[in-house]
Amino acid sequence: MKKFLLLFFLSSLSIAAQKVDLSYYLPKNTTYNTNIPTPESVIGHEVGEWHITHDKLVEYMKVLAASSDRISIENRGETYEDRPLLLLTITSAENHKNLESIREKHIEATNSNAVDVSKNPIVVYQGFSIHGNEASGSNAALAVAYYLAAAENIDDLLNNVVILFDPSLNPDGLQRFAYWANTNRSENINPDPNDREYFEIWPRGRTNHYQFDMNRDWLPVQLPESTARIASFHKWLPNILTDHHEMGSNSSFFFQPGIPSRTNPLTPQMNQDLTREIATYHAKALDEIGSLYYSEEGFDDFYYGKGSTFPDINGSIGILFEQGSSRGHAQETVNGILTFPFTIRNQFTAALSTLEAAKSMRVKILEYQQSFYKESRNTGLNKAVVFGDEKDAAKSFHLAEVMKKHKIKIHELKADFTENGKTFKKGYSYVVPMNQKNHRLVKAMFDVRTKFKDSLFYDVSAWTFNHAFGVDYAEDVAISKAGAEITDLKMKSGNVSSKSNYGYLLPWNEFYTPKALNTILQKGIRAKVSMRNFKNGGNSYDYGTIFIPVQNQKLNATDLYNFLNKVADESHTTITGVATGLNDGIDMGSNNFRNITKPKVAMIVGDGVTGNDTGEIWHLFDQRFDMHITRLDTRNLSRMDITKYTHIVIPSSRLEKSAIEKIKTWVKNGGVVVGYKNTASWLASNKMINLSFDKTKRDSVKNITFENKSLFSGAQVIGGAIFEANIDRSHPINFGYKNDKIALFRNSTMFLKADKNSYNNPIQYTAKPLLSGYISKENAKVIPNTVPFKVQRFGRGRVIVFTDNTNFRAFWFGTNKLLMNTIFFGNMM
Repeated sequence: MKKFLLLFFLSSLSIAAQKVDLSYYLPKNTTYNTNIPTPESVIGHEVGEWHITHDKLVEYMKVLAASSDRISIENRGETYEDRPLLLLTITSAENHKNLESIREKHIEATNSNAVDVSKNPIVVYQGFSIHGNEASGSNAALAVAYYLAAAENIDDLLNNVVILFDPSLNPDGLQRFAYWANTNRSENINPDPNDREYFEIWPRGRTNHYQFDMNRDWLPVQLPESTARIASFHKWLPNILTDHHEMGSNSSFFFQPGIPSRTNPLTPQMNQDLTREIATYHAKALDEIGSLYYSEEGFDDFYYGKGSTFPDINGSIGILFEQGSSRGHAQETVNGILTFPFTIRNQFTAALSTLEAAKSMRVKILEYQQSFYKESRNTGLNKAVVFGDEKDAAKSFHLAEVMKKHKIKIHELKADFTENGKTFKKGYSYVVPMNQKNHRLVKAMFDVRTKFKDSLFYDVSAWTFNHAFGVDYAEDVAISKAGAEITDLKMKSGNVSSKSNYGYLLPWNEFYTPKALNTILQKGIRAKVSMRNFKNGGNSYDYGTIFIPVQNQKLNATDLYNFLNKVADESHTTITGVATGLNDGIDMGSNNFRNITKPKVAMIVGDGVTGNDTGEIWHLFDQRFDMHITRLDTRNLSRMDITKYTHIVIPSSRLEKSAIEKIKTWVKNGGVVVGYKNTASWLASNKMINLSFDKTKRDSVKNITFENKSLFSGAQVIGGAIFEANIDRSHPINFGYKNDKIALFRNSTMFLKADKNSYNNPIQYTAKPLLSGYISKENAKVIPNTVPFKVQRFGRGRVIVFTDNTNFRAFWFGTNKLLMNTIFFGNMM
């Protein structure tokens, strides 16, 4: 250990004292093709001297592909900021001549047991820096790509391996962080951890444009970057996928496997055995350069939405690398001065050791993948799962869309049927046969698990898709329920049933009705919302139905009809023209139809506010509903005029005291504030809402050693689980929901006591609320019958709080409408 520490310190010290060159990273005793340009010759600086910007990274990869017959390059799409999503395919020149044939044979082996894989190349997907401020990965990609293009003694490797090379999994985040690190770099590198260089400003470069952690989106696939890489994954079905990350500066280097007890039970044991064997190649390579490392502790393989775990449920082997981060160009650590070049060299070394393992273990790993799919094809015969929502085609479509991205076969429903009290309607539901190649992936998507070997999770412990998307679900359904396979998935079109001279009704059930209503209100068209159920023309309408009268509008009857047709088409909703205001129940002129005010929404962002939560809300408004949301930065809040806003959303935060009086006055004058998570306690402590918290009661701790103390404490965290709540559908917060129960995501331990009056508890956890995921015994005793939502008057306005995120990671479609209900109906609560 002392020897390794000394080597680490001395190598780091020498790098800090002089500029490194490319030879620092490259293997010794290797010659290189001088016709292949080095990184420095294209980007203007040596690898590790500056943080690579994405534009320069792209430039070098294009030049390299043009210079080498070992490399082809493709652009698979663009990020939200229009940066290209590149993929390089790297293999021998001879393999490139037959690349499509190689791919087809590789895929054929996963569809048949008769294919001899012993002569096939192995496929390795290498991805770098999905967290943009974990930059050593993408910077190492420069050196790795050069090595693979220029090294002259690697024919055996390139003949036997096809490398899918993704130099930047997060172009927007990488660019954001490179700008920060480079603009704060001193000529004389200052390793003092207190220097500004190591304190990146909000929202930091970890995330993409909308502040999503993209290493949680491999399974939900909601982002363009994820869509591109998942398409590449399923096109090739790589045997190994590596995911290069960084961790705390005082750490060394981690490679998988992680903690054995935290492996998802759906992952075959052989996957972990092969991962462990591959790890010996990493250890050997890192030993040779004197780098410290560890394995089988600190990380897990449970959530299939991570890059290192997603492959495990797809017949591949996912491998996580975590390098202690310099967070800039050099930083003092407990292990000495950690330089940026040193972190790059470790990532480079692990990339090459992966390829060496792939080449040496090629047949064994190819045969494992073949057997994985053989077992998958032989399970679940003659059964299917069905999901849908008879009143919301869009939510069901988006879940089906995810499955199609994962090459899962789905069918339309042959005819309506009812199971366990849930009606599955043709055109609103989908059938997924279980006798298909991706059987295990389907099972993972809908997995329900409440018992675990371990009580600590690196990420969420539940993601059950039918709960996340808020759809009805049935399993073990006869395959005879399936109609034709859907090869061209399309969202249900919208329309206006007929022209009316009286008015139009827009049910609030469909996912995109907020988009439609916002468009109507922004046009200056008056609209009302029904506070009760009613019938018109033989059709039943639920709470929250929107009524648009024809008379006294800024548009005449014909123009209004044409406008609403356009709205219905763009929002995939059905708007019904009615001939009379006489209803069975409340009539159209009743005071139970309340006027809806055009919203102008703001959200507080910046230092002290959780970036992921703000990004998810921004994305929901901007991408899903085409609604403006003004982001008010905490730095400028005290100077801003907020009187023009009807709603202010405050994601998880505890704002400074200077903000409270301003917000108090605004709410008293009629504003609606919507607070999430920690904001609830902040609003309560500042006496804007009266909340009573229920606390977890813990018995005295016995038989816990000092070694296991942190494990015991960590087990009290709810890292991400799903809970069932009863809902009062007559309350405006629940408008648009057809069932009396809802599945809620929770990752906090904030428990609110229910009000003594039941009508003040429109969302309340059931007596046995756990649907899927982990919760400690102590917390499980507290959560029953508590409430995740509260609303109270404050002057003329409203204070609304949620204990947990209703917009989690963009795929929690099932609870997105809760936030929209606060926006359009908050002043009616």
